Amino acid sequence: MNSLAPHPPRIFYEIFVRSFCDSNRDGKGDLNGITSKLDYLQDLGIEGIWLTPFFQSPSYHKYDVTNYMEIDPEYGNKDDFRRLLDEAHKRGLKVIIDFVINHTSSQHPWFLEAKKGKDNPYRNYYLWMTPAEIDSMGVAVREKTADSWETQPWHWANRGDKEKYYGMFWNGMPDLNMDNREVREQIYAVGKYWLEFGADGFRMDAAKHIYPSWEVEKSHDFWVEFRERMEAVKPGFYLVGEVWTSAEKVAPFFRGLKANFHFDLSLALQKIASTQTESENLVNMLLNNYDIFGRENPAFIDATMLTNHDQERLGSAVGNDKNKMKLAANLLLTLPGNPYIYYGEELGMLGKKPDENIREAFLWNTRANDKDRTNWKKPNFNTDSRVTPLRLQQQDPESVYNHYKKLISLRKYHPALWQVSPPNLQAAQTAWEGFVTFIRPHETGSLLVVQNLQSNTALVEIKDPVTETVFSTSGFKNIEGSVMEIPGFGMVVFRLG
Repeated sequence: MNSLAPHPPRIFYEIFVRSFCDSNRDGKGDLNGITSKLDYLQDLGIEGIWLTPFFQSPSYHKYDVTNYMEIDPEYGNKDDFRRLLDEAHKRGLKVIIDFVINHTSSQHPWFLEAKKGKDNPYRNYYLWMTPAEIDSMGVAVREKTADSWETQPWHWANRGDKEKYYGMFWNGMPDLNMDNREVREQIYAVGKYWLEFGADGFRMDAAKHIYPSWEVEKSHDFWVEFRERMEAVKPGFYLVGEVWTSAEKVAPFFRGLKANFHFDLSLALQKIASTQTESENLVNMLLNNYDIFGRENPAFIDATMLTNHDQERLGSAVGNDKNKMKLAANLLLTLPGNPYIYYGEELGMLGKKPDENIREAFLWNTRANDKDRTNWKKPNFNTDSRVTPLRLQQQDPESVYNHYKKLISLRKYHPALWQVSPPNLQAAQTAWEGFVTFIRPHETGSLLVVQNLQSNTALVEIKDPVTETVFSTSGFKNIEGSVMEIPGFGMVVFRLG
């Protein structure tokens, strides 16, 4: 098995397992299906894959675990996962798995025991209070947040009970009690098992909510301990957290979590691509956030993305406009950070809530010729008539797929672009309304990125000292000296002298 590279994978790819590739023709994606597509991912330029949960679970999404030590038979078995790891590592691909420890399923054996009564040895695995205690603390109701719309987080387990249990997401996902040392040790044992099995790291679901919001400082401390325990098992393992909140509130989580997803950036990029305007200076926002993160951990890793499995797909957010999809990809893959591509984003897949619709089947080929396409649900958005399947996009040099492939190659070729930590970014002298411009400084050669947000061609004068053009979308022209013609939605990357 390959050891971890000195840098994290430069491009990650999120796979919703159920929807990616069906190897056994049961309609559901599975681990062997992913293994069969590793060559595709390697050819695209991917270096790391994040697998959504595959532990035993009663739901289609599997974010409510009933057994952390077993793989859900719908997706395969441990031999299948070992083969996936081996084949991925042969190709230089790292594999991180979704680890859901904020809560279990209400069908988990721990909770089935805990709900039997206060004297049960598993009772303290979860959080219980009487209605009077809940009211006295003022925590009976919570406001909707981006990651949970549950406003009534306390639930009855049985008729006639005197205590309710806390389940921040819904009553089928009771929160674990991380004040219980036995619970922590159970979680550490699971993490140790899968790291020793061969996984390269974890994406930590709901990392912000390990403790309830009124005890958030305990969450910060928990992640320090979690990281230390896992580092002892596999030094250099990769760890990224889902902390969906403002930069100031994300920052303390970097004390333990090596990386955190940058939701501020995700939303900003979606808005820029959709409106073709910068409502807030993107570079200033990023520099400010980097400063906030860096005060907590100078070695922080900024995990960047356009969307994920919980968000409206980018294709729908921009009205299925291919130019706007490419514009968003241009920015994601030239800005600093450790970027993640949500499966199918490279095809321009579509989808709006509810969640099932943003997790539809990947289109490998035309419907009649697609033996790998999953069909666990009827597609509401991603049909051949609305989204061009991969096979046809591969043959079209102007497709969204080929655009992503070029951008990934560009990013991996230039150290100034693929540097992850610390993030290298500075404002450019070149700046006009309707453009996003920035510099990626690096000792091997700094680069200037110029992105036209408008649909019309613009004549501009480059004020930074550029020496050559290293990348441009079609239609770019150097008119004379520093005067350039940049087409609508076009991007040019210059080397600086």
